[in-house]
Amino acid sequence: MIRLFVLLTCLWPNLAISEVTFADRSNSVSAPHIYDGGWEHFVGGGTAIFDCNADGKLDIFAAGGSEKSHLYENQITQDEWHLRDTGFDPGVHAIGAYPMDFDSDGIMDLFILRVGENKIFKGVGDCKFADAPRGWGFIPPDRWSTAFSATWEPGNDWPTLAVGNYVDRTNSDGPFGACDVNELYRPSGHAYLERQDLHPGFCALSILFSDWSRSGHADLRLSNDRHYYVVGGSEQMYRLNQERFLDESDGWESISIWGMGIASHDITGDLRPDVYLTSMADQLMQLSTKDGFTAAPYSIGTYAQRPFVGDDGRPSTGWHAVFEDIDNDGRQDLFVTKGNVDQMPSNAMRDPNNLMMQNADGVFHEVADIAGIATTERSRGAGVADLDNDGRLDIVVVNRRAGLEVYQNTTLDTGNWVSITPRQAGPNTFAVGSWIEVRNETNRRQTKEVTIGGGHASGIAGPAHFGLGAHDTAEVRILWPNGTTSNWTAVEINRRASVWPTRTDEIEIRYSE
Repeated sequence: MIRLFVLLTCLWPNLAISEVTFADRSNSVSAPHIYDGGWEHFVGGGTAIFDCNADGKLDIFAAGGSEKSHLYENQITQDEWHLRDTGFDPGVHAIGAYPMDFDSDGIMDLFILRVGENKIFKGVGDCKFADAPRGWGFIPPDRWSTAFSATWEPGNDWPTLAVGNYVDRTNSDGPFGACDVNELYRPSGHAYLERQDLHPGFCALSILFSDWSRSGHADLRLSNDRHYYVVGGSEQMYRLNQERFLDESDGWESISIWGMGIASHDITGDLRPDVYLTSMADQLMQLSTKDGFTAAPYSIGTYAQRPFVGDDGRPSTGWHAVFEDIDNDGRQDLFVTKGNVDQMPSNAMRDPNNLMMQNADGVFHEVADIAGIATTERSRGAGVADLDNDGRLDIVVVNRRAGLEVYQNTTLDTGNWVSITPRQAGPNTFAVGSWIEVRNETNRRQTKEVTIGGGHASGIAGPAHFGLGAHDTAEVRILWPNGTTSNWTAVEINRRASVWPTRTDEIEIRYSE
């Protein structure tokens, strides 16, 4: 498999990238934020990054747990970083959040995971929100929800929602062996009239709808925490169009880990999504095959099982993970948050976050300490996105019992890039379930799927970012959710663009200033 990486990455011209660096902009928030709380907030601590006022800048929501949550409006300029607290308050006990456009009005809404009843907030513009209308019919139970994902099934105007739940707090025999069931909400027209409970539940901390097999339909992957299911549980895959969990007869391998977060991206170039699962001790990278998934070799450099700096040799605890191209060299890098659950003596207490850069040979190497982001707070959810619209991806980290971290990517001499947002009229305005492909003159393709979910209690609704290295031309095409595929179309480099389908197989590209 490593040789496959070499064959793919050699198609990129050599590009001398400077040392990766970040500047700490945490003091740019106008009101301090902290994620805190007792046992029910040992997990969670998510962020949602999205444009809440249609000004072309990505704003930041941070869940507060037992403390106040914050929504920061992005007022960053070329000269100053400033994130203004809007005053939006979804109530206490927020675990995390995922942005999406439920009703396809072009304005982002928010799904808030909570200890208690989950909430949907309808975006009304200008970073303001209202409780979801009664007509939406969303009536959640009182549970401890820790994971979320959504997709549009064929023929539906509204999305199908999945909620992952942790320990059943009402079970007097718990917490061990007391994992709650998970939930599926399918729309009836423009409302959610019924809830389907998914059995068995194994304490899901991350879930993600994706077309894992590139077969044209989304399945739901669930990453579960064996700390509480103890025995008899495993990672799960739920086949949505057949309404069942996969098992060994489907080729599904039963794996038990302390599942915390899911990251997905095609890093091998076979146009199928590979998956990275955070855990306690080893973080598991699984590479896609035509028959399913196989564990990546240890030599790939992503297992990150212990702190890479400091003198604490105990196992790490991984939470949020995300693949993105930090230096725009055309290769996906990997950011992972780390942090002790609370005072767990078996695991490292000072556990730095990881930033693993992908080499030309497909092997990853650690740079978080050099880059200035190897903090050792109890990190949880995170987001990697271009906050200042300079073509370099920045980082936001939510910490348990410590302040919000915001980092500006200041790496010099990065490669070229394009930033693509698929859009369409009618239902599913942001084309969830579509695949974006970008290629250069060598026909080397990068691909990204538009999804909602995964990570650890944290979601992003923003442009898909593609590093181009030294290439100064690029073409894009979209595999739309309805199964049609656009023609390859030239796109201007170092620009942000929305891409719309036309009545033919062409696409209309609209550039942002």
